[in-house]
Amino acid sequence: MTETISTEEVVKELRKKLTENPGCAMTHYNLGIALIKLQQWDDAAAEFLAAIAESPELAEAYINLSGICFQTGEMEKGIELCKKVISFRPDYAVPYGNIGFAYLQRGEIDQAIEMLEKAVQKDPMFVQALSDLGSAYLRQNKIENSVTHSKKAIEIAPQFAVAHNNLAVAYLQMGDSAKAMEHCEKALEYGYEVHPEFLAELAVLRK
Repeated sequence: MTETISTEEVVKELRKKLTENPGCAMTHYNLGIALIKLQQWDDAAAEFLAAIAESPELAEAYINLSGICFQTGEMEKGIELCKKVISFRPDYAVPYGNIGFAYLQRGEIDQAIEMLEKAVQKDPMFVQALSDLGSAYLRQNKIENSVTHSKKAIEIAPQFAVAHNNLAVAYLQMGDSAKAMEHCEKALEYGYEVHPEFLAELAVLRK
């Protein structure tokens, strides 16, 4: 039986490796990933920066660093990091998706849709970008577009809770309360915190 190694032990082992070879970009990167799991954001960011210093086109390090920026509310900094990745890996879908997510969070819906559409053009299986498009089109009241993208998301990942919530909201707006309830229940089942007012609205329809 294989023993499970704790994240703390992984961190310790990677730090030891860095004392022996401090210039290894991938060791810095892997340490950053482990520190994210421990939610040690500042230390993780420092490791990703160290990885980038050793390997300036290590795209995944920029992406994870941008994720930390979004986590800590530094949206503009996160966007700039993703744009940097696009400058040397223009066909990589993830930075477009991350920028789209950031614009969505800031309420810049047109810009969000532009970037998210680019993301799914480059990777049609990009579930997060498809789900975010579902959310963005909902906010534009383009219900059919929202349904199309949310359905694609759950075809790829049937337990993707946000996409189920998007479908619940969309179907309710289309007047299909049965489908709205079905997807709301799935969103709840898969861990999404459905808005209390929306739950109350569905509860009234159930009566």
